[in-house]
Amino acid sequence: MKSISELRKSYERAELDESASDPDPLQQFEKWLKEAISGEVPEPNAMTLATVSGDLRPSTRVVLIKGYDAHGIVWYTNYESRKGQELAGNPFAALQFHWVELERVVRIEGIVEKVSAEESDAYFHSRPLDSRIGAWASPQSEVIPGRTMLVTNAAKYAAQFLLQPPRPPNWGGYRLKPDNWQFWQGRKSRLHDRLRYTQQTDGGWLRERLAP
Repeated sequence: MKSISELRKSYERAELDESASDPDPLQQFEKWLKEAISGEVPEPNAMTLATVSGDLRPSTRVVLIKGYDAHGIVWYTNYESRKGQELAGNPFAALQFHWVELERVVRIEGIVEKVSAEESDAYFHSRPLDSRIGAWASPQSEVIPGRTMLVTNAAKYAAQFLLQPPRPPNWGGYRLKPDNWQFWQGRKSRLHDRLRYTQQTDGGWLRERLAP
């Protein structure tokens, strides 16, 4: 078996050229996301979310994008989880998509805000029943004695709410409003293509190439 230091991969699938990339980073993101979905990349909507605690310790976890538009990138979670507590103390965060099969990475930075209660309600009620019950059953990020507690909680809330569980008051959506995007396309000899979009004061975007 090879050692970790010996693992190598040559990236040769595609290129990312300024003339071919969209001047609007959201449009470029949408193009790449659609290609990841149509290419049947595993979990194309999975993204790493990075937040920072009050004592400046960063933490990451994988969440699922559930919407995007000119206002930002949306996901849903428990507001009392570790990420929720960290966002309450520091609303700046970063997201990263890694589509391994396409040899692509998208990095997004910006400020995070909660989506409206109406948006959270609409998405919550579109989820499968088991997922809605699960939102009540799991005290996310808290220490629990074992899986039995989760199963017991799920049974309790299923009996209580039957087919119509309401959205828990501590559960809902967040929206990251980007001010910085980076698009990375793997290239041969580690000379990767890397474009950064930085939001300007007039609302436009400055597109620049970065050294890999």
